[in-house]
Amino acid sequence: MVGQRLLALRRGKGLTQMQLGARAGIDNKTISRIENGRYPTSIDQIARLARAPGRPLVSAVP
Repeated sequence: MVGQRLLALRRGKGLTQMQLGARAGIDNKTISRIENGRYPTSIDQIARLARAPGRPLVSAVP
C-alpha cells in the first residue's frame, strides 16, 4: 500500500507529517490521509512527495 510505504519512508528520514507536507507543498492533514489510506493519491502527488526539495524522501521513485 502506498500509504504504508510513505509512512515508513517519512519515519526513516525522521520527518514529521508537517515537515514533509511543507517540503512537498501538501497540507500535513493530506499526508495523514495518504498514510492512513483515506486519500486517493495520484502518481503526480506521490512523485512530489518523493522528490520534495531539500532532503528527498527517496532518490528515485521505483
